[in-house]
Amino acid sequence: MRASTVIVIAILAAAAGAGASRLLVEAAPQSEPAAGHGDHAEKAPKDHVEQDEHGADRIRISDVKLAAAGVTLAEAGPATLSDTLAFNGVLRANQEALVQVTPRFPGIVRAIKKRIGDTVTKDELLAAIESNQSLTAYDLKAPIGGTIIDRQISLGEYASEQKPAFVVADLSTIWVDLSIYRQDLRRVRLDDEVLIDPDDGRGPIKGNVSYIAPVGASETQTALARVVLPNADGRLRPGLFVTARLVLAKRSVAVAVRASAIQTLENKTVVFVREEGDKIEARPVATGESDPTHVEIRDGLSPGEHYVAENSFVVKAEMGKGEAEHD
Repeated sequence: MRASTVIVIAILAAAAGAGASRLLVEAAPQSEPAAGHGDHAEKAPKDHVEQDEHGADRIRISDVKLAAAGVTLAEAGPATLSDTLAFNGVLRANQEALVQVTPRFPGIVRAIKKRIGDTVTKDELLAAIESNQSLTAYDLKAPIGGTIIDRQISLGEYASEQKPAFVVADLSTIWVDLSIYRQDLRRVRLDDEVLIDPDDGRGPIKGNVSYIAPVGASETQTALARVVLPNADGRLRPGLFVTARLVLAKRSVAVAVRASAIQTLENKTVVFVREEGDKIEARPVATGESDPTHVEIRDGLSPGEHYVAENSFVVKAEMGKGEAEHD
């Protein structure tokens, strides 16, 4: 009985060993595809940093990826740099093209035809007022064409000739009132060129100083300088603040890039230059003079080359990630 027990145990052990061997064999094919997948992943194209023949870092990024990140390209070329003086200002309706419409006779407002923001033509009906004297209604009309920017009457209320019922402004031109500090007044002259930036993403507007106030404001110790700008498209809205740069001097340079294109990489001043095959190179450059919008490039970049002009920090970040993956 003891011998037969030993034989049974031996048979079970052999069967268990065979089963274990079979499980390992069955598991092996499942691990091989994983290894193969890893090999495939290594062969798949991905962004990584390499160096060109001059030792400059270079990374491959598609136009689609650049566009998705809000990166824009521009072409290097000649530019005019300006020495400027910065001011703050506010947009105002042209007071020479603004009319306060006042009732001729006091009375009750019986009808209102226009509201704030409406455009009107000359002699267009604004409201009807019943005169207290004749008890008949008369028309209140727009004396000029323009936009209703204020209304001080309501239906059924008493309208007085002492208070304007409407304010109509021709907004085809706008005043830009600039605050000039006393130490800068000597540098501001009539007809000086001024670049007005409404901060709406559409770039500055060029104008000229048309008026300098003969007196200053004691509260702010500033004097007023005014620029009159055309506003046919309604881009400029009275009441909004703007920044302005008075142009003091100009000079031309052969090659320049936007100031937002300049980056520092490994203690080098670089511009990210677009090359063939979806490649972008971190091109070391020698910079020269600059103004708030452009930087002169004295060496490292040729006219006509395309470079990353806006959101260049995105490319810098990608290049940093590519170096980490490469390491």
